[in-house]
Amino acid sequence: MPTFVYMTRCDGCGHCVDICPSDIMHIDTTHRRAFNIEPNMCWECYSCVKACPQNAIDCRGYSDFAPMGHSVRVLREEEKGTVSWKLKFRDGREKNFESPIRTTPWGSIKSADDYAAPTKEALQSQELAHEPDALNIDELPALKPDQLKLGVV
Repeated sequence: MPTFVYMTRCDGCGHCVDICPSDIMHIDTTHRRAFNIEPNMCWECYSCVKACPQNAIDCRGYSDFAPMGHSVRVLREEEKGTVSWKLKFRDGREKNFESPIRTTPWGSIKSADDYAAPTKEALQSQELAHEPDALNIDELPALKPDQLKLGVV
């Protein structure tokens, strides 16, 4: 369900632009309002919906569950720490869903400065920084060179 912006609610704060991982949320230079430049490229992560303090961003429903005449309304409730989804079908039925804005407590995720600098060996490794420690495993599963196709090293 790609996102779209209600221009009358948007105040142009830019939170959605800053958080969008696919870089498709932009601020219109004339009207100072956010807009989705390419809805088809939306990852549907709804980070912009969660970040918008004005509740100005909604999403379009797919026809398999929300046919023409429906509405999908998203409400960010900061005091409750939730994002609520309200689907209203064209026959008048409503369904409500509620999800936490975060799945981890505020302040529980370390910043990059809290980790030690990587060693030379770590820089040559295929692993990402602080893997597998952050995954709570001893080592990552990996193919050995003899398990790869011929010619690939």
